[in-house]
Amino acid sequence: MQRQTVVSSNIKSIGYDGATGILEVEFFSGVYQYHSVPEPVFSAFLSAASHGRYFAQVVKDRYSYTRVR
Repeated sequence: MQRQTVVSSNIKSIGYDGATGILEVEFFSGVYQYHSVPEPVFSAFLSAASHGRYFAQVVKDRYSYTRVR
């Protein structure tokens, strides 16, 4: 999956696969895939003023995930 680099103290890049609804987040500590994430959540995440804050408020603890690296 291709990810886009973002400016954040915790997150390196963000990617999304619309066919599967998988949001992939590369943190400085590893890569995680979040499942069944709607496309508008990804779009808002990518354009958020604070990617870390958006992740904590909207994604974390709301979607199941798998650590891939």
